[in-house]
Amino acid sequence: MTLLEIFPSLRSGMPSPRVDTSVWPCETHYDDLGRITVGGVALADIADQYGTPTYVLDETEIRRRCQAYRKYFPDAEIIYAAKALMIKSVARWVSEEGLSVDVCSSGELAIALAADVDPQRIVLHGTGKPFCELEAAVAAGVGRIVIDSLTEVTLLAALATKPQQVLLRLSPDIDVHGHPAVRTGVTDQKFGLPLGSAQADEAIARIMRHPNLQLVGLHCHLGSQIHDPDHYGEAVRRMVAEMARIKREYDVTLTELDLGGGHAVAYRCGDAEMNLIELADIIDDALDAACALNRYPRPHIAMEPGRAIVAHAGVTLYRVMAIKHIEGGRTYVIVDGGMNDNPRVALYGARYDAVVANRHPTGPHMTATVAGRYCEAGDILAADISLPADLRPGEVLAVPCTGAYHHSLASSYNGVGRPPIVSVREGRCREVLRRETPADLLSRDLG
Repeated sequence: MTLLEIFPSLRSGMPSPRVDTSVWPCETHYDDLGRITVGGVALADIADQYGTPTYVLDETEIRRRCQAYRKYFPDAEIIYAAKALMIKSVARWVSEEGLSVDVCSSGELAIALAADVDPQRIVLHGTGKPFCELEAAVAAGVGRIVIDSLTEVTLLAALATKPQQVLLRLSPDIDVHGHPAVRTGVTDQKFGLPLGSAQADEAIARIMRHPNLQLVGLHCHLGSQIHDPDHYGEAVRRMVAEMARIKREYDVTLTELDLGGGHAVAYRCGDAEMNLIELADIIDDALDAACALNRYPRPHIAMEPGRAIVAHAGVTLYRVMAIKHIEGGRTYVIVDGGMNDNPRVALYGARYDAVVANRHPTGPHMTATVAGRYCEAGDILAADISLPADLRPGEVLAVPCTGAYHHSLASSYNGVGRPPIVSVREGRCREVLRRETPADLLSRDLG
């Protein structure tokens, strides 16, 4: 133990350390022992109780972000994009805060239903939906299904024995210039149908001909980590023009325009993120202008934030296993997790920071790279970051902004089970998803 841990009174003359809540949950502080706390719970205590790696999830942060969307977009439907993180607790929290839920599979649908989400507030999404998943969604009575291809029109026409509301996903050919893996608004990609294309026209005609398929609106999604709100203004202009064209041709007024999600969050201090106030103003102005130009009644707007709801609520804890100083190279801090619980670095080149959670370092620092335990050279969690020069094996590292696309993309590579999720709120913690065990992995092996 350090002197500050033994004699916390020694800290009284020192400035209080702070964390940057642009990347950490708002309820993140240092306690009197110099340990980082989230939601009133010391992260080091969570590591001791539940082991590492462990995902920590701040319930209050998630609820606050839901409330912010409701505040700045009071007339819009906010639909939580469940693919970011879908467990019963999260589905229940966002539903209680007035959000609908967007699911992309029968598994996500089952979780939403198990969390008592109203089926009418569930939207089924995704490309390449199997017949059995469309069947499950129709049977559950989901509010809307987003049609992604001509094939889905045919499948739904065979399934729908009573009116089913649908949206048609169109690509408005807007390039947000992000990572190629997450640019979904351009024409040449797998999602939806190009706006103005013969395929899109055929899909609209087929839907209109079927008595049980009710086309209530259009859908688009521009990509991920978008921080420039002007892209959404342009999407509004193009999509409203298409809605006006459909009205002229079919004499049908579409009432819903879903602009998708993709709102950027800061993963590290200084990263650009979406300003919701600016986004609300731009969408509102674009709607006024586009509807006036096309003489079209103002549609009801929907948005699908996922990452922007849960990313900052998450912190992942690791235990330092070893420290390697490579002569002429880097210093590697090896931890007991890695690409199994955070594949985003390997997939997208995502960049993270990490800090010591069990004490507040006051001495010199070193530049180090946090690497995982798995058998891949690319198993890196945080490259070239500042860590205490006296870092020791056994200490706890915390990586902020890990609430989105960590558990949902996690794997059991090398036969290592996925971490648990521990929620925190007002000084209390509880395990909402247990750690995956070797017994879990063997239960699927029928050999």
